[in-house]
Amino acid sequence: MKIKQAREYVLCRLRKELKHPYLYHNAEHTEDVVDAVLRLSGIENVSQEDTDLIHTAALFHDSGMLETYVNHEEASVRLIQAVLPQYDYSTVQIGKIGKMIMATKLPQFAESPLEKILCDADLDYLGRDDFFMIGLRLQYEWNLLNYKKTTLKEWYKIQIEFLTSHQYFTQAAIGLRQSRKMANLAEIKEICSLNSGNH
Repeated sequence: MKIKQAREYVLCRLRKELKHPYLYHNAEHTEDVVDAVLRLSGIENVSQEDTDLIHTAALFHDSGMLETYVNHEEASVRLIQAVLPQYDYSTVQIGKIGKMIMATKLPQFAESPLEKILCDADLDYLGRDDFFMIGLRLQYEWNLLNYKKTTLKEWYKIQIEFLTSHQYFTQAAIGLRQSRKMANLAEIKEICSLNSGNH
């Protein structure tokens, strides 16, 4: 597996081709997910080969955005099937990476330990201090792309539902992010309750 070359290929394409209005789904998000994958893999004691597989899955998990916004996970799988053989990935390895990518499709459905790590890494920001800033980039992206146009009030309602139903899969992510995620949820509820108060 020539992971360094595969990384250069996909990050270069994401930087060049995913410009405005891709304010959330871009190279920066991909690198953020890679960082989270490597952190969680270390805590979960994942082997080096499996870490390389999940690292690759993180790099390519949103690469389908280069082709389509809706159902981009399927497009990401098509891209890895076309590209990764050039970087010495076997059919079996590409199959595992494809399954990891498909697990990130919302609502997430992860079975293997590697799928669980990638899913948790993809939503790592839910339990971080920069949650509100990153979330608003996603809301603005939706609006610019006419994907799901929302007001800020509607967005926060969506976020309450999402955070309430979301569960981290791995013990590592629960330990690192769960308490802050719940604090972020409480903060949104407080904002919404202020908004619905008497004026």
